[in-house]
Parts: sequence; structure tokens; C-alpha cells
Amino acid sequence: MKVAVLGCGAIGEVVARALAGGAVPGADLIGVVHRDPADPPGLPVIDTAAAVRGADLVVECAGHAALAATAPEVIAAGGDLLVVSIGALTDDDLLAALSAGPGRVHLCTGAIGGLDVLRAAALMDGGPERVTVTTTKAASALLPDRPAPDGPVELFRGTAREVAARFPRSTNVVAAVALATGRWDVVEAAVVADPAATLTRHVIEATGPSGDYRIEIANRPSERTPTTSAITPYAVLRAVGDLAGAPAVLR
Repeated sequence: MKVAVLGCGAIGEVVARALAGGAVPGADLIGVVHRDPADPPGLPVIDTAAAVRGADLVVECAGHAALAATAPEVIAAGGDLLVVSIGALTDDDLLAALSAGPGRVHLCTGAIGGLDVLRAAALMDGGPERVTVTTTKAASALLPDRPAPDGPVELFRGTAREVAARFPRSTNVVAAVALATGRWDVVEAAVVADPAATLTRHVIEATGPSGDYRIEIANRPSERTPTTSAITPYAVLRAVGDLAGAPAVLR
């Protein structure tokens, strides 16, 4: 499977270098599409047209704006697209364009797990009645240009759609939960800035006919980009491996 990576930041560069090094059996990197002034050393750089023309799979690791600008072209050309910036799908027009085909869209759940049980619950008697997502990150990551608060501060609370649109770099998890349940406006989300936080914490709670669920995940932030969890590029690589049919490896 020929793979192009869109973006070469904290997520994209890790993914691209791993693919270039043969870390995912059955997947070969053809190039990286990026807009930085300097090309990343040791990686092939291609333009969007070459990615659309030559890749079996385009992996988006470049953020909401880049996804909106590039993804419809990939899908219209019949290519497969792996989306990391799931929060961009709050845009109904973009979601419609990506759903139109003939290409296929795959979603990477990135920094969280447990969405399989929420997808299953969504099929049962109308799905969960209440779903909340609380994301807590270091205040320095969420408020880089403001003095640190004395303690945890809830910056915003609203529907998944509202929160994902307001905090595009911090709420792909919220969007992933909303898409898993299929109910954007039922999922309530909150973003908390904590000056003492050293881990990025996501607490997902759901209740409904199928039962009560609580999923709590605490990830180490990326050293390069603190608003991103360090595990995210490896979740992307696992998703690429699944699409390439790479076998699971027990170590």
C-alpha cells in the first residue's frame, strides 16, 4: 500500500519516518506533503497532486484547515483517507463532501480507546441517554499567552460540536466520541486547564439502556507540541497497519 502523509509536525513526522523505515509491513511511504519553509531532512517531499495521484492512502496529520482544503480532492479522486483531525468533521459541508465518495474515509481515534463499546451502545434502543467528555490539559498548553491560574479552571462547557469548533487543537477526542455515538448534540464536553497537570486526561462517561460506562485515559503530552498526546502518531501507525493488513505482533 502506497502511503502519503499530509503534514510533518509532531504527528506527521513520526508517522512518516516510521513508514520510511519499514515499521509497518505492507505500507510504503511515497512522500510527505507539508508547507513548512524547510523540507524535513531525509524524507521525500511531494505536492498534493502527487499524493492524490500516487497514493493508495493519504494520512492526514496536518490539522483542520489542511483537512478541509485537501480531503475532498482525495475522496473525489477515489483515494482512501485516514483522518486524524476528526474535530474538523463538525463542519457539515466537509462531512458531506467526504461522505460523497467514491473514495473512503477512515477515522483514527488517536489518543483514546473504548469507542467500540460506545459504538455498540449506540445501536441499542436509541443509544446512550447521556455522554460527557472532560478533557484536562496543562494550563501552559491551553493558555500559552496567559498567566497560569491558581488551580484547575474550566475554560468552556458545551455540546461536542461547540467544544470541537472552539478548541480545534484539543478536542479531536470529543469529536471521536460524538461520531462513535452518532449524536453530536447529546455529547456534552468540558475543557479544563490545570497548572499542575503533567498528563493529558480524558474522562468519558456514558449511561443508557446498555449500561453505565466510564473510560479514563491519561496520556503523556508530546514534547514537541504539548496539545498533542505523545501516543497519537503510534495510534496512526496502528491504523495504517490495520488498513495495510499488517499482522499483529506479540513481543
